[in-house]
Amino acid sequence: MTDARETATPAGPAPVPLLDPREGIPPVTASPEALADVVAAFAAGSGPVAVDAERASGYRYGQRAYLVQLRRAGAGTALIDPTGCPDLSTLGDALSGTEWVLHAATQDLPCLSEIGMHPTSLFDTELAGRLAGFPRVGLGAMVENVLGFALEKGHSAVDWSSRPLPDPWLRYAALDVELLVDLRDALEEELRTQGKLEWALQEFAAIAAAPPPAPRVDPWRRTSGMHKVRRRRQIGVVRELWLARDRAARERDVSPGRVLSDAAIVTAALESPPNAHALAALPGFGHRMGRRQLEQWQSAIDRARALPERELPQPAAAYTGPPPPRAWADKDPAAAARLSAARAAVTALAEELNLPQENLITPDTVRRLCWSPPAEISPAVVSAALAELGARPWQVELTAPLLTVALTVRPADPAPSE
Repeated sequence: MTDARETATPAGPAPVPLLDPREGIPPVTASPEALADVVAAFAAGSGPVAVDAERASGYRYGQRAYLVQLRRAGAGTALIDPTGCPDLSTLGDALSGTEWVLHAATQDLPCLSEIGMHPTSLFDTELAGRLAGFPRVGLGAMVENVLGFALEKGHSAVDWSSRPLPDPWLRYAALDVELLVDLRDALEEELRTQGKLEWALQEFAAIAAAPPPAPRVDPWRRTSGMHKVRRRRQIGVVRELWLARDRAARERDVSPGRVLSDAAIVTAALESPPNAHALAALPGFGHRMGRRQLEQWQSAIDRARALPERELPQPAAAYTGPPPPRAWADKDPAAAARLSAARAAVTALAEELNLPQENLITPDTVRRLCWSPPAEISPAVVSAALAELGARPWQVELTAPLLTVALTVRPADPAPSE
């Protein structure tokens, strides 16, 4: 394997602005008839298919797709409106067995799955960039550093649920898949040169085979600023306000933060106003909020206030994994010593291989192994334990030897007193 530290992209000429798709902006596919034509064209195409999706994060409820972009040799580029074509399973079926090329695949796969599109194999250009040691792995940076073109990224955070979509937005969307297959090919060659291609292929296969993410348990606990809320009754107020906000946001199809901010929820929980008039004086519940809305939020607060003690949420959700590492030294000094040794070894190897530590082996895997090591410490047993924790074969091969050594480390003897 070549030394990955020697593969930094050399300075070169200024990137060439990529201003327009090669065939111009394609029409937006928004009817079953137009979709059938797209399906036929992409089924007849050749090679990998570039895929991207645009959501309306911060504007609409949920993370569904409001535009799907595809490009394939022989088929050109297609822009599909999922509001007019909510079921793309025929397109997904037509692309079965075709490699999908995505950038940051785990961000787009859930919303694509909702409309019937599931890859059988994929190539993630962002993850490939991480494994190859690129310091900046956003699509714009990768296209510029690897291919020498500059993408205009000014519309990434717009409201993609707007209709009709303006031409500048559609141009931006089409350009996002314009060079994705070219980027894939260049990164595949870079990974092959570095001896990392097999690692990447294992990672891509794991992403493609992963089941849909399970719904979060107690998602209200992720309210920003939740750490300020200590008492169970106050935590109950956060829960009731969060659930009321979620219902309202779902009904109105808007982002929950546009209905009521997290900061307002936390403030109301800490202050526990006795009535709507007092609630209106709190930040986030100002004069722009109507009386009906204020009463809705006050009702949620009153529900939490009326709950019997046994129904109030606990301060922290149940957790079955290791405690926070900062507590290890007190709870289990031997485990703390193992973790310190393991972290140092993983950091050194990741630097040598020029890839992020979390891609070499996830921090959670290291913590779980060090907190509850196998009864027998040997490379074979540690390898099996890593595999059971979800590590891929390439990760096991590289890290099992050094983690085996780390698991034998013991706490240092106390220094003799003077």
